[in-house]
Amino acid sequence: MPFINNQSAKIYWDEQGQGTPLLLIMGLGYSSALWHRTRPVLSQHFRTIALDNRGVGSSDVPPGPYSIATMASDTAAVLDAAGVSRAHVFGVSMGGMIAQEFALQYPERTGALILGCTSPGGPSAVRAEGKVIDILFARGMTFEQSREAILPYIYDAATPRDKVEEDIILRRRCLTTQAGYMAQLQAILAWESYSRLGEVKSPTLVIHGTSDALVPPANGKLIAERIPNAKLVLLNHASHLFTTDQTEAAQRAILEFLFSNSNENPVS
Repeated sequence: MPFINNQSAKIYWDEQGQGTPLLLIMGLGYSSALWHRTRPVLSQHFRTIALDNRGVGSSDVPPGPYSIATMASDTAAVLDAAGVSRAHVFGVSMGGMIAQEFALQYPERTGALILGCTSPGGPSAVRAEGKVIDILFARGMTFEQSREAILPYIYDAATPRDKVEEDIILRRRCLTTQAGYMAQLQAILAWESYSRLGEVKSPTLVIHGTSDALVPPANGKLIAERIPNAKLVLLNHASHLFTTDQTEAAQRAILEFLFSNSNENPVS
């Protein structure tokens, strides 16, 4: 199992596929295993490189709080370990925040940028409803209860329950600790990119589900307005986990964008 050490933490990473490097960054409390719906397709065309962010999966859980900048540094260290100087970057949710920070801190290393179901942070971000925030912080419930309570707010109501169950089973195999989860959540709360997004130079796709109740889609619109020439794709009947709600539509939008910004070509 490949690991790298960066800023007092051992970080797990792996790679699948060949071609132009594509860095995959997962969200709050999720390991890289949760790329299960998207990565197999992407790996047919790209050299996908994924990591477990500090605090989750096979990576260390150092004492918190963490910072988004530190986790962006972790991703840069992973690229170093993979011998990659420049890669496309795809991040979802908190991973989209890390991807924004990576593009701002390492513009020369960032190819095309995909920001899924994410936020610019800070006071300009559009917040979820109070009841959703309470679940996110596990207020008035156990950490385990909060994992179940959040489901109606991260999946679209039309998504078949069996698809949701597939995700749940996979998450249970690689559950984060409460300490790792809270340390990542503190990183989210302390971060913002809104004031800096005009500095992003990479071709950018912003993709968001229209029924996302955890990170409202207005955040995607804000990001797309701030990044020069960014493309915005809004997926109907898709919530926060849009790659489960609208798997095929999401894959089409992502591959079309990547093919238009790389030398890779779709397989006929």
